[in-house]
Amino acid sequence: MCSMFVPNIVRNVAIITGGISRYARPRNENQEEMVAEAFMEALDDCPDLTIRDIDNHVCSYFSDHFEQQLAMAWIIHDYLGLTPKPVFRVEDGGAGPLAAIRAGFALVASGLSDVCLVTGVEKQGEVGTAKANEFIALASDTDFEFPAGGYYTGYYAAMAARHMYLYGDTEEDFALIAVKNKNYALDNPYAQWPQENGGKEITVDDVLNSRLLAWPLKTMDCCLLTEGASCIVLAAEDIVHKYTDEPVWIDGIGLGTDFMRPGDRPDSPTWSAINRDSKKRYPDYALKPREPYPEISNFGACKIAAKTAYKMAEIANPLQEIDIIEIHDAYDSSELQTYEDLMLCKVGEGKNLIREGQVYVNSDVTVNPSGGLEGMGHPVGSTAIGQCVELLWQLKQMIPKKHFSSKTQVDNAETALLHSHAGTGTAIAVAILRR
Repeated sequence: MCSMFVPNIVRNVAIITGGISRYARPRNENQEEMVAEAFMEALDDCPDLTIRDIDNHVCSYFSDHFEQQLAMAWIIHDYLGLTPKPVFRVEDGGAGPLAAIRAGFALVASGLSDVCLVTGVEKQGEVGTAKANEFIALASDTDFEFPAGGYYTGYYAAMAARHMYLYGDTEEDFALIAVKNKNYALDNPYAQWPQENGGKEITVDDVLNSRLLAWPLKTMDCCLLTEGASCIVLAAEDIVHKYTDEPVWIDGIGLGTDFMRPGDRPDSPTWSAINRDSKKRYPDYALKPREPYPEISNFGACKIAAKTAYKMAEIANPLQEIDIIEIHDAYDSSELQTYEDLMLCKVGEGKNLIREGQVYVNSDVTVNPSGGLEGMGHPVGSTAIGQCVELLWQLKQMIPKKHFSSKTQVDNAETALLHSHAGTGTAIAVAILRR
């Protein structure tokens, strides 16, 4: 396994403001209008910032098919009135939004930009659900996986079933996560789930009784197809004071990758030594691949990204040092697996964090108080940027103002983690934010 590269940062980078255009399906506005809504909110929250201050723009969206447009970033950039300043698109599957933040971070940290706008958008409502899932499945290998029915719910069901077999997770464990996230979304006016469900709380039985898609995953175990947009504005440390007295700093950021096809992972020596004690915890009854961790039960790319971000931010014990986490919970099962890959606990012990109530608001570490992808929604190119905005508001104690409710405000939070996940764990990004 090659050693991790941890960059030498020339300038520290802060988030000075951000905005979200409400998540729903459908939205009647087009992509550039939704991005403009988010940008206007960001400007309203930072009165000393003007459009003239923006010197670079990084745009994130996932699918040209959904947008029905090539080079959508040009249209958005033009609509915002940013011409002739630089713009480019970052696309990295579901990890694209945080990869875009990483690109903006690099511009500012290197000195190529002083004030960088990062925007994200997706519009998934102009096709039916089956076609939308087909578009998403085009991110699998279209030569070898897609023709054989390579839809992501099937992949994640297989990975969840493997994790259950190895470590004893149950459908009820996954359902507890769905209930947590969807019910938190009821206090988020930017979220899609309250509109879908009429603002009603759900129970574990509701999740277990929802329609089966691919065992063990049912409809309520899954994220939402969504339309929406979001943005953040990054600034260099030497000029942050011009715009805000309450910056939120990006103290660490990492990006890891894994094999494109999950079927290539179980017998690969690539992950040697990344989790040295995984062999000790591998159940006696299970056939052991050459390298037990991560095989298909976990996401090795997440551990690489987390280790990079933790080293940059000097995080030694994430469960004790991080107050809030926004996880890419495309499926509730993957949230549980990610607890382990973020090293909040040992591999195989993720189920204990939800069973023992360690991931609820104002517990050991609050996970997905926004509602996550299952509650807030998953407009792919916007997702992690929207979650970043939610963390910005959390760290600045703005949730009561933005959500019109203090139920999901984490008290006195100082450190947050943002997680963004693509494919079957093929690319995963992690960032550490501090106020």
